[in-house]
Amino acid sequence: MTPGDNGASTPEDDDPFGYLYADGQARGAQPPSGSGGYGYPNAVSRVRPVGERTYGGQQQAPQPQYGGGQTIPQQQPGGYGQPPNAAYQAPETFPGGAPTSRVAPQNPGRGRGPNTKGLLIGAIAVVAAVVIGISVAMLNGNGDENKANGGASTSPTTSQSASASPSSSSSVSASGDIAPVDAKTFHLDGGASTASDVKGAKSEGGIYVTNFSQTGAGVTWTVNGIPSEGLYTVYAHYSAVQDQAMTLSINGKTFGSKFPLDNYTHQSDPTKAWTTSYTYPTLTKGTNVISLSCQSGDSCDVLLDQMWVRQGKHTNKD
Repeated sequence: MTPGDNGASTPEDDDPFGYLYADGQARGAQPPSGSGGYGYPNAVSRVRPVGERTYGGQQQAPQPQYGGGQTIPQQQPGGYGQPPNAAYQAPETFPGGAPTSRVAPQNPGRGRGPNTKGLLIGAIAVVAAVVIGISVAMLNGNGDENKANGGASTSPTTSQSASASPSSSSSVSASGDIAPVDAKTFHLDGGASTASDVKGAKSEGGIYVTNFSQTGAGVTWTVNGIPSEGLYTVYAHYSAVQDQAMTLSINGKTFGSKFPLDNYTHQSDPTKAWTTSYTYPTLTKGTNVISLSCQSGDSCDVLLDQMWVRQGKHTNKD
């Protein structure tokens, strides 16, 4: 501002409506014109009167003046309470304006967060690796246990076929006799196997030898320490619901007659048909191999429990 009274001393004292008052007019306040605004000469405020702003390139015509040169702004058409009929245009109608529709994003599916498919594949891979590791550890543990047990299976078995028994030989006592020996300890041949379903057997655990029906099936028993050559009584404890007969061999030679395995109890229930039979083969001094098997023409539906030997000829009653 220049020296002298050229208007308000501060912007807040610059009254845009000063031209309406006597003191304002004395200070040189001027009414609005087409190119200026309200206020005093050289004022910084250039507020446009109501209705002078243009829309869409249309400019309001100058308003008539009344009285002392004052310009009265013309009221917008439309009446009280109705909006002015302004030619407003939305920004998107101008060239280069805002787009009127949403633009689809490029490369959909990317940048929307974590890759859940990749995470799922990674989790499955981790679980599979853990399962494989546990399986390998268990297999190695079982292998070490089998080595410690000499490779033998730890699960029990209820039958055995054509395999060596824990002990298939026996020794004669001082009297020349051999006490009853469980048939399950004999060597099993040709499909013979052990079982314990039928109760009544005298052997330990009630285990007996069965499945003699196939030709060549049988048991082999080695007897050591026979004091002298001569007749001996060979016994068998068994169960048979019908009369049966099997082949007895001594040292690889067939004994002259079949070993009788009759149903002396006359019981049809195998649990009640356990009985004893015997025959008189000749044994040599020392070791003898005794075999009882099912050969051609034999009837072998028998459950064999025990066998034993006595020197000389004896019966089942003495």
